[in-house]
Amino acid sequence: MFATQPMIHNGVLDAIGHTPLIRLRRYLDRNDIDLIVKFEAANPGGSAKDRPAKNMIDVALARRQITHQSTIIESSSGNMGIGLAQACRYHGLPFICVVDPRAQQQNIRMIEALGGTIEYVHTPIEGDFLKARLARVCQLLERIPNSYWPNQYANVANPEAHFHGTIAEIDQALGGQFDALFVATSSTGTIQGCQEYLRMRGRDAKVYAVDAEGSVLFGGSHGPRQIPGLGAGRVPPLAKSTCVDQVLRVDDLQCVVGCRRAAEREAMLVGGSAGGVLEAIRELGNSPRGNGLRGKRCVAVLHDSGCRYLDTVFNDRWVETNLHCSPERLRSLIQGTQTNRVAQLEEVVS
Repeated sequence: MFATQPMIHNGVLDAIGHTPLIRLRRYLDRNDIDLIVKFEAANPGGSAKDRPAKNMIDVALARRQITHQSTIIESSSGNMGIGLAQACRYHGLPFICVVDPRAQQQNIRMIEALGGTIEYVHTPIEGDFLKARLARVCQLLERIPNSYWPNQYANVANPEAHFHGTIAEIDQALGGQFDALFVATSSTGTIQGCQEYLRMRGRDAKVYAVDAEGSVLFGGSHGPRQIPGLGAGRVPPLAKSTCVDQVLRVDDLQCVVGCRRAAEREAMLVGGSAGGVLEAIRELGNSPRGNGLRGKRCVAVLHDSGCRYLDTVFNDRWVETNLHCSPERLRSLIQGTQTNRVAQLEEVVS
């Protein structure tokens, strides 16, 4: 078979999207669930956040909310920061990313390599680093003339990017033939865009939000979280209009197990939230309440690459120190010989 002639893109931002769908045949240890993943690490900036980062800047330029002399300021745990650093560098816009100590150092270096400036907050407000980051954003906006905050937490250009991109690509590739969609949540832009698309197209696919234990989204309780990019310490404006069918909550260790298991079983390096999504599917499928997944086609959006978590999720010493899980126990969880707790399932009333 002859290879298809590759498309020539007009700049790196034009290469965002059309990421591959991959069937995972080994992860679940069963053949009665068809598991397909949307591998968003294939975006040029390495994550699903490339999509809304590009769209928010494009919309702001088109509406003349910013000019090429504007300074862009955003709060991010990493991936949105990289996406915005890429988009801003392409358009010649200065970019400041406000981060907290949980940000992966590799992400910080990538933002800086793309010309972004890092602004650290070291002290949480009321126990929440997101509140501290947003407060610093407001301070910078007052201090820096002609500055602009895309505000991924409230900007409708965030879910619009996934409405026209992520879920549209999934739906078209599968001809609308899938039964369940699993999406990690933080700003809730991805899941809102996907849910709205499915609703408008009249699709019957059930939408599962995978959220972190310790996240306040969907009525959750505030608590400590070690994995960036999953969950939230405060309810973002976008989440207030987001309705899903069910919520699956995963803990930090489940995210680690999912990442390690994907590497071992599927030879794929996926990021922390993606590991949580995969483990939520596996544990739901193995639970009495997950019998409905049998014979179904399940699609999972995997937001980023494990390359950004080599010093944490893929580091046994970090896991033992921070999550109190020995390498031996971790190995048994990855292999499935020891049972982790079944993911907490919550019904969400629309």
